[in-house]
Amino acid sequence: MMRGRGSKSGQTQENEGEMALDIDKIDDAALAILSLTLHYGDQVWKGVDWAITNRLFEKGLIFDPKNKAKSLSLTPEGVAHAREILAREFSKAE
Repeated sequence: MMRGRGSKSGQTQENEGEMALDIDKIDDAALAILSLTLHYGDQVWKGVDWAITNRLFEKGLIFDPKNKAKSLSLTPEGVAHAREILAREFSKAE
């Protein structure tokens, strides 16, 4: 998956052989997703809403999220779909 090293806002994230990503678009998407758990006016959970993980599981994109692990595992289909979304929605225009 795409991993960067301490990118600053507005910069792209690029490793050898990987696409450049628009970090601002990713930050905006993450903030929008975090806001789905908004409560007490300004509080959000650090993780993704469970309804989202349940839907991703039902679509076969992640393995069963109902366990004690703090991480999720993507299925092979999930990895491929995630890469497709990154390229389509978050790649930096050249």
